[in-house]
Amino acid sequence: MVMATAAALTELEQEITAPGEGLDRLRLVETPFVPEVRLHLAEDAIVWWARMEAAAGRPLAAPYWASAWAGGQALARYLLDHPGLVRDRRVLDLATGSGLVAIAAALAGARQVVANDIDPYAVAAVTVNARANRVDVTAQAGDLLDADIQVDLLLAGDVLYDGEMAARVLPFLRRAAAGGAQVLLGDPGRGHLSATGWETVVSYPVPTTEPSVDPAPRPVRVLRPA
Repeated sequence: MVMATAAALTELEQEITAPGEGLDRLRLVETPFVPEVRLHLAEDAIVWWARMEAAAGRPLAAPYWASAWAGGQALARYLLDHPGLVRDRRVLDLATGSGLVAIAAALAGARQVVANDIDPYAVAAVTVNARANRVDVTAQAGDLLDADIQVDLLLAGDVLYDGEMAARVLPFLRRAAAGGAQVLLGDPGRGHLSATGWETVVSYPVPTTEPSVDPAPRPVRVLRPA
C-alpha cells in the first residue's frame, strides 16, 4: 500500500502540473459550497478516469476523490461555521476522498487530523490538497471499519453511497459513538440510512461536482447519532 500510494502521489503531482486544457484535466478550484477550501478536482471525473486507465493499461478504482461530493461539502461547511466543535480535538475523517472534510477540520483548528481512505489515489489527493490549503493533515491508507479507534470527533461525509458500504460503515459509526467519540455524518439522502437512530443537526442546499449528476443544489443533512 505504501508503494502504491507513493506511485499515486507522483502521478497526481505530474497531473496537476501538466500543461493543457480539457475535460480530462485536474484543476485547483474553490469548492462550490465551501469556497474557503480549494481542491484539485477533475473537469470531468469519468473522462479523466478513462484516460488514466488507458495509460495504466489496467482497471483503476473510481476516482471518488476527484469530485466534491454533496455530503462532504455539507459536513465541511458545518465544521467551518462551528469551529468550536473541532478546535483542539483529535479528528478522523473516514473515507476522506479528496480530503475536503479533513482540510475543513484543520482550518477550524483541530489539534490532529487523520484522513483515511482505501484508495491510494485518494490518499495522494489528500496530500496535494492539504498542501494547497496550507494545513497539516495526516493521510492514512487502509480499511478501518473493523478496527477500534480512539478519536474525539469522527467525521463521515457521503460514505453511504451503496448498500454494501452502508452495512459496514453504520455499525462502525455506532461503535465509535458508544466508545465516546462524537460522530457527524453528511448524507444527501441516497437511500441507505434508516429513518431511526439519527437526528438532523442542520440541512443545507448543496451543489455538487459529481460526474453525470445535475449540479443544481440538493438538500443535504448533517446528522449525529440520536
